[in-house]
Amino acid sequence: MNKKYFGTDGIRGRVGEFPIIPEFIMHLGYSAGKILAASDWHLAKGERPTVLIGKDTRVSGYMFESALEAGFSAAGVDVLLSGPLPTSAIAYLTRALRLQAGIVISASHNLFEDNGVKFFSSGGTKLPDDIEIKIEAGLNNPIQTMPSAKLGKVQRLNDATGRYIEFCKSTFPYDLDLRGLRIVVDCAHGAAYHIAGHVMLELGADVITICAEPDGFNINHECGATHITTLQNSVKQHGADLGIALDGDGDRVLMVDKDGTIYDGDVLLYIIAKHRQQKNILKGGVVGTLMTNLAIEKAFGELGIPFMRARVGDRHVLELLIKNNWQLGGEGSGHIVCLDKHTTGDGIITALQILYALRDTALTLAKFTQDVVLYPQRLINVNVPKGFDFRNDVTITLSTQQAESDLGSDGRILLRASGTEPLIRVMVEGRMKQKVDHWAEQIANAVQLAANLQ
Repeated sequence: MNKKYFGTDGIRGRVGEFPIIPEFIMHLGYSAGKILAASDWHLAKGERPTVLIGKDTRVSGYMFESALEAGFSAAGVDVLLSGPLPTSAIAYLTRALRLQAGIVISASHNLFEDNGVKFFSSGGTKLPDDIEIKIEAGLNNPIQTMPSAKLGKVQRLNDATGRYIEFCKSTFPYDLDLRGLRIVVDCAHGAAYHIAGHVMLELGADVITICAEPDGFNINHECGATHITTLQNSVKQHGADLGIALDGDGDRVLMVDKDGTIYDGDVLLYIIAKHRQQKNILKGGVVGTLMTNLAIEKAFGELGIPFMRARVGDRHVLELLIKNNWQLGGEGSGHIVCLDKHTTGDGIITALQILYALRDTALTLAKFTQDVVLYPQRLINVNVPKGFDFRNDVTITLSTQQAESDLGSDGRILLRASGTEPLIRVMVEGRMKQKVDHWAEQIANAVQLAANLQ
């Protein structure tokens, strides 16, 4: 059975446009609550299942927090509210507090006009497909509020921030610190605005925190991992050793060095894997995605590190990690999973793993990655009608085949539909930038033409 609302990262869209409206979100909470209430949790007599609801800093979060709260309460489920907190913090606290589920209100790296809802299981992982399908099926049933004596209660989890800061710090070796390092941390005016800088500061770094003044509207706006220029400028301005850029919900991270060079998720994944191999603590291999730069795959091959590609999306990376009993995987966007540290991607914890590698080896980002030169990669997003299928179009197929023949074994082409927007993403990479740009534009034009003719 196909899912109607859940994508690769929950349910997401433009606020005020269905399904990102209060009525639907309340019904979503109710449906999820009924499924939780009907599950066998071995609760004490009279004890209700409990969920944790967190959010990022966008203004619509207040509205959807109230809607979810009402839906769960109507279903007889107790609710804890954390306020603004990174996605990965909700996953951690759900597991640490032995709760039945965690819910995050966020549109991640999108601007404030969007929002969404994603769920975590009691183990701090994304909900299985079958549970999401059951929640969607429950949306067909009307809300039938429990009797007053059985309504869920709601309260604030006042120490959520402190708990999560200590958890992040615990993933960094106790015999090392960050003294002597000047670090700029760009919080994207998002969920980590009151957390990321404190973590680095408490580990001894000299920290300059920027973009940490959310007003409900400025999340991800010309800052954070989606707009790295702000961090680059700040690192140079403050003479910092490096910079860390998070996204709005704190599960992604990119870094820059003192010269402003960008280190994306592919390179960060390489650093962590190579360091773990050096320390003889790398378990198995590494999972990337269909978008992982070909140079990274070749670099892992030279190190003798097994590498596999999953479909795009942290859910698929996690599935392949579990299947292979590996621990490390991630995406070029900076969403990296270290399963020995956390059950999901975490921007702060990933940054700490990089800082561990640098401190342990006394190397800079540039020195540690001097053997890796990423291939030029061009990504073009093509707007298409909903449901547009590019796979059977002759013109697109021909253009793709021509590109593959020209690029040879040192190039890759990937066409995929976005899981959250009506877009076809055209990605081309290879050794020669001129060829990469040419074929990306050729294929994108073919996709646009086919979409216009539909």
